[in-house]
Amino acid sequence: MDTFIHHARGHSARIAELQEERENYGRLAAGQSPLALFITCSDSRVIPSQITGSRPGELFELRTAGNAVPRYSQGGPAGAEAATIEYAMRVLNVADIVVCGHSHCGAVGARARGDDLTGVPDVQDWLDRQLSEELPDDEEPAVRSAVRRHVCEQLGRLREYPSVRERLESGAVTLHGWFYEVHTGQVTVHDPATDSFLPL
Repeated sequence: MDTFIHHARGHSARIAELQEERENYGRLAAGQSPLALFITCSDSRVIPSQITGSRPGELFELRTAGNAVPRYSQGGPAGAEAATIEYAMRVLNVADIVVCGHSHCGAVGARARGDDLTGVPDVQDWLDRQLSEELPDDEEPAVRSAVRRHVCEQLGRLREYPSVRERLESGAVTLHGWFYEVHTGQVTVHDPATDSFLPL
């Protein structure tokens, strides 16, 4: 924590010294109007602002183990994920949703390989409920094929949410599937026409 505390102190001091930065941060107090909802994994190697170059206020983030989007359940108790998606659609009116999977994903890899997770029962339960049993067998450390398939499945789940569906139908939102390689920094995007991931 010492490193984080030192940086936070320095960050505050830098903002205080720069008039333009003070004004930018001051505007954030008036509210947020992010450009996109960015759904990605909780993995510490995936840093949305670093990948996108976004500034404070530009990304509304949803992070879950394995960047999983729970299936929409009408009438059931709402989870944090459903609330975040609905807020992004109906209050913030973001124009884009990005589902960003990543290489070397522990969650997707464990599911694809059928790893024994009895020592982490909450993780096991989450993966059993939220990740497909039909992920391709993928023994490659980067689990590229499994993660890419998983990203496409999460895009399909998003389309089941009423708040997303209504904005898709009106053309007010666009869905994007990204795959980020943690070992190279490369980002590829799903092309629905060819069902393949291509460089941005």
